[in-house]
Amino acid sequence: MMKRPFTVAEQSQHFLTRRHDAVPQGRVEGRAAWMARDLPRGPALKQPMSDALVEAWERRLGAAGESAREDAYEPVIAEAVETWRRELLDGRGFVLLRGAPVRAWSLNRAKAFMQMLGACFGRLGMQSSRTDHLIAEVRNTGAALRDPFSRNYITDREFRFHCDAADLLGLLCVRKARDGGLNKLASSVTVYNELQRRRPDLAKRLFAPVYLDLRNEQVPGSAAFAEVVPCAYAEGALRTFYISDYFRSVDRHGEIKLPADYFELFDLYEEIADHEDISVRVDLDPGDILLINNHVMLHARTAFEDEPGAERLLLRFLVSVGA
Repeated sequence: MMKRPFTVAEQSQHFLTRRHDAVPQGRVEGRAAWMARDLPRGPALKQPMSDALVEAWERRLGAAGESAREDAYEPVIAEAVETWRRELLDGRGFVLLRGAPVRAWSLNRAKAFMQMLGACFGRLGMQSSRTDHLIAEVRNTGAALRDPFSRNYITDREFRFHCDAADLLGLLCVRKARDGGLNKLASSVTVYNELQRRRPDLAKRLFAPVYLDLRNEQVPGSAAFAEVVPCAYAEGALRTFYISDYFRSVDRHGEIKLPADYFELFDLYEEIADHEDISVRVDLDPGDILLINNHVMLHARTAFEDEPGAERLLLRFLVSVGA
């Protein structure tokens, strides 16, 4: 039986409760410290799902097609999920798949699939403090026209390198944009290593508190921002929470004034992340699935323009592992 979903607050607390022993001295090593130049490019980066695996997911979805059959065990799914889990938690921190038959699925069936897939990895979480949705529709809702500080995932604007406040993120591409909407992936461990090499003084700032703009989704009567520490390091592992669009906009609240060197940090961090040797560009096609370990990965998206009547749409789950 699926566990009760986490609220946004519970999910964030779980994600940000990280052991920290000391600021690392020198480079952080490990499989998560990858460089883009060492990975395949383009379609070669996408792992195809076998026909047997897709058929097993179809059986799990059930004949009605709109709800998951939690009791239907499929060995081929269990084997695939365990392989992906190892890559996410102990490997490079992301998995890119292709082959989900989204063109043959209704939107509800695609959401049921994503809910099932996410539950294979841990406890699903809410997407927003304003809704009880477990699967988000990542699309342009026009929210930016109503509120310039709305959350980026419901707009068509650029979203700079960031992490989501949950252990794992899953994205399923249903439709592409007419133009733009390119995804970028980078190792936050690699970005830290390069930042530490260039500007160790700025790298140390990542282990000190910064303020996060809650983008008008705070609990009524509470502060419109929260204090977070971007990096934690223990037992040779670096874990990062970075979302500079929301770090930068916190100064719209009169109580907060960020020192100038924080903007210097954000600018250099993103310059490093966006370098062609460090980040990979991923053009998600319909049926592609991107799985990310937010502790060791950064992702970004370019601005996009929709095709009227066939707007860009991705489905997203957020999952807490071991909760």
